[in-house]
Amino acid sequence: MSVEIISYGEAEDNTTTEDLEKALMVAAADADARNEPIESTSSKSPRPSEPKHQPLQNSSISNSSLKRCSDGEKKESPKKRKISEDISTSGEGYANVVASHYNQIEEKGLQERSKSRIVFLRNFHNWIKSMLINEYLSKIKLKKKYNAPLRVLDIGCGKGGDLLKWKKANITHLICSDIAAVSLEQCKNRYSDMKERSARDRNGGNLYTIEYISADCSRVRLREKYSDPSVKLDIVSCQFAFHYSFESLPQAECMLRNVGECLQAGGYFIGTIPDANDLVARAKRENSNTYGNDVYKVLLDFDVNKPPLFGAKYNFYLDGVVDCPEFLVHFPTFIKLAKKYGLKLVKKEKFYDFFNTMKREGSKLLSNMSSLETYPPFPQCTMVGSAEDDYVHAERFLSEITTNDGGRNNVRLGTLSKSEWEASSLYLTFAFEKVKNTWNADGTPCYEI
Repeated sequence: MSVEIISYGEAEDNTTTEDLEKALMVAAADADARNEPIESTSSKSPRPSEPKHQPLQNSSISNSSLKRCSDGEKKESPKKRKISEDISTSGEGYANVVASHYNQIEEKGLQERSKSRIVFLRNFHNWIKSMLINEYLSKIKLKKKYNAPLRVLDIGCGKGGDLLKWKKANITHLICSDIAAVSLEQCKNRYSDMKERSARDRNGGNLYTIEYISADCSRVRLREKYSDPSVKLDIVSCQFAFHYSFESLPQAECMLRNVGECLQAGGYFIGTIPDANDLVARAKRENSNTYGNDVYKVLLDFDVNKPPLFGAKYNFYLDGVVDCPEFLVHFPTFIKLAKKYGLKLVKKEKFYDFFNTMKREGSKLLSNMSSLETYPPFPQCTMVGSAEDDYVHAERFLSEITTNDGGRNNVRLGTLSKSEWEASSLYLTFAFEKVKNTWNADGTPCYEI
């Protein structure tokens, strides 16, 4: 069953509420038609204090078959999704493909990674994540008492690339979750190494405690796997991973439920995803479902003129880093579904806009992380880009700041190659805030968003 939405590749505001609600109704019916029941993975009975979530507010689909991934009641029919159970693994979709892909990625040392064609792109994206994390943890700290605990859930933690970021942020406890078991083991090893170094270093400070969950967060209820199911989270971070949940409506809802369920009011859900509009718009401009350059390549596996709301699959290749199925995230749908779990959009910015906003504040970190390539290069140094026009923009900028006394030879700037900028500009950052709720007569939470 095709579920189409009209605004991919255009201004997302063009999608009317009525259009979106109709599309979501069809998506819900499609999920039910595919018979995606919930299979219990826990013998625990639901906690009486755990309320059901309010359906979408002011929506014609509030009484339709559009459900969350779970509901908290005993099973009555295959189509009712319950709060303490997981999405059936009988229709795993591309989950195994994604997990297998990341499990097979070889762990490389720092020296080997420094030889990569996209070393500066990687570092730049790490800077983006660092600044995003710092921005919202700073907001949290302003709301809390001095030295109050800071608890974080990292969904799609991978090999633990952000472990050091959390250490520098002085958090108290971290929950790491990932679909790839091998990656999670590498994350454990990184944490162990970091803990040993911290113990040897007098100025190492206190290292946060940690727990690990190997699970598909778009199919499994994480709360049942926490060491403390009553934990109150301050930040939920999902970097370059949320878009995998848009394979289907039940998966997207299950993911957002995991985000919002233990996130306390005033906490933030932050992350980074590819921009669906840009992915489709570039295909339309190129008049081809395949496009890219020497750094990245995209292959869209759907009709760009009639893309589905969920399951809009594409393959993204980034210089050997990622080459597995991903899915478009229709942002108005993201916003609407997030409201069901008390998540209100605070900010959405393309990477280049986020960079322009934060570059002055984060200039020192940009340098420390080697996030930009020096142009022109120092003697005996080679630029990573090889395309003829990779540094035309840098040369043009230098020409504009040339002084009459010939000072140009002493001027150097930090940049990414044009090929890397084209890849990086596909991404955006987002931040949602968990709002306070009131309670309906039937015990369900109601969010004013």
